[in-house]
Amino acid sequence: MESKAIANGIIRAVITLVTITLLVYFLYKIKTVIIYLVISLLLSMIGSPIVDFFRKKLRFKNTLAVLTTLSLFGVIIASFFLMFIPLINSQATHISLLDSKTLSTQIEHLIIQLESFLNTNGFKADQILNKNNLTKYLNFHFLSEFLNTFINTISNFGMGIASSFFITFFFLKDRAIFLRLFKNILPDEHEEKIIASFKKIDFLLLKYFSGILLQLLIVFILYLIVLFFFNVENSLIIAFICAVLNIIPYIGPLIASVLAVTLSLLGSFNGSINAEMLYHSLYILIGFFIVQFIDNNFSQPIIFSNSTNSHPLEIFLVILIFGFLFGIMGMIIAVPSYTILKVIGKEFFPDNKFIHSLTKNL
Repeated sequence: MESKAIANGIIRAVITLVTITLLVYFLYKIKTVIIYLVISLLLSMIGSPIVDFFRKKLRFKNTLAVLTTLSLFGVIIASFFLMFIPLINSQATHISLLDSKTLSTQIEHLIIQLESFLNTNGFKADQILNKNNLTKYLNFHFLSEFLNTFINTISNFGMGIASSFFITFFFLKDRAIFLRLFKNILPDEHEEKIIASFKKIDFLLLKYFSGILLQLLIVFILYLIVLFFFNVENSLIIAFICAVLNIIPYIGPLIASVLAVTLSLLGSFNGSINAEMLYHSLYILIGFFIVQFIDNNFSQPIIFSNSTNSHPLEIFLVILIFGFLFGIMGMIIAVPSYTILKVIGKEFFPDNKFIHSLTKNL
């Protein structure tokens, strides 16, 4: 009898493990759809007060109020991309001056100068800098490949925006139906918990997005100071784009730094490259690293810890897990998604010790 119970326990454990594995695999395969749903849910939460304003204050019909709200979102997104037009026009002029062979020769010449400088000052240039290995990879014909990648990225992004807006439209238009359906799924005794969860989620997400906007404003001002100080062309637009990239945790600031250095190089490019341009770019990179140091050690811990009531290490691990499962978009939606899960966990599983330890500050 005991051996039979052990065998049944092993079978149940195997079935449970296989089920969990299949579920995780299934969620991983539909991760794009999950991301669209989460983005749509967040957009609907942000848009709900706006829809209510149009319906109650301006007497709009429900469908018209929803369409007007989504149009506002569309105008904001379109305005952001329209900011790129003067920047692209400006950089296209400099890129047209690019001659890959001449540029490669000039960089090789700069490497020779750097070797001479290192040897003169007592450094072993052969150990620090291997000219052959460095110049071997200098290939400036990557622009066409980069352009194809860029076009694919824009296409995927456009599809994501369209899909999210389509789902958001029905979340906003039929939110009463979805809420009623959600209530019907759960027992009646949980109705108060559902209402409390929605109110708490709205409050915490409002705090979180307010914190995001405050962080972006701080980073934007600091980036702008650095770019203005070094007289970079289109400083205002570049600083804004780099600040928005900061929304992507950990990777965003790195992309912003590379973008700023690249655009500053192109902005000062007049057909030839020299050491002064490289020093100028290096100073900008150092300036951006200082901004990131200030942001990572002062503004972010204070803003996000207060807005999400979570420990910085907790946030880091959540972002890491979501990034591993869902990529860059997962990193962006990690904190608000985790906040929603914490609220639901606290309302429905308050006696669970693990959940209680995570949600005691909510």
